[in-house]
Amino acid sequence: MRNEIFVELGNTNAKWKFKGKYFFLPTKIFEFDKLPVTAKIWASNVSQKFFDSKELNVTFIESQKRYKSLISSYKEPKSLGSDRWLALIASYEKYQRRNLILVDIGTAITIDAINKSGMHLGGVIFPGLEKIRESFNFPFITSHEKIDGVGQSTEEGWTIGTLSVVVNSIIQKVKELEIKLPNSSIIVTGGGYKVVQDFLDFGHIYDKNLVLDGLEFYAHYMR
Repeated sequence: MRNEIFVELGNTNAKWKFKGKYFFLPTKIFEFDKLPVTAKIWASNVSQKFFDSKELNVTFIESQKRYKSLISSYKEPKSLGSDRWLALIASYEKYQRRNLILVDIGTAITIDAINKSGMHLGGVIFPGLEKIRESFNFPFITSHEKIDGVGQSTEEGWTIGTLSVVVNSIIQKVKELEIKLPNSSIIVTGGGYKVVQDFLDFGHIYDKNLVLDGLEFYAHYMR
């Protein structure tokens, strides 16, 4: 329905989709009363911010074992982050009958694999660039554009080193999964994509709002 709102609450940003358009605010200042008045709100919340669904017209979704022929590999399906589950649903719906490798680059980076039959084979999670850089109180250069070579200062060294860790970790895991899932389509999403996009050495599709689209697919399926 056109008057439904779909909300993704991440650690950094809150995003929502309404009437086919996308919006966002920092999660720390987001409140549901900022949204247009509507009959129904569907939400995924992986942030540390608590919202009482009993006082809101909101359905917070949890990951499930199955969505159509998409099957979660987790023994405890609800322990899979709802954002990952929704991104898997969107990938399954939008890029059907393909082997898929899904890379979500955010506060945390997740990489998941789905075979063309819809079986989720599992995934990995590791810290995003911001979290890695927070691990030590070293200065860094936000506009740095290289990962090769070495730095001539602590600032350059930390910038190159941390970016290299993230980029090389993504590339290594994707190449490993491509061996297990030949001819895969690689789908990349997440707010951290712009920082690493020039360094990814594999062909991929960038799908910016995959979680919100997955939430909309899920809501339609649950009606």
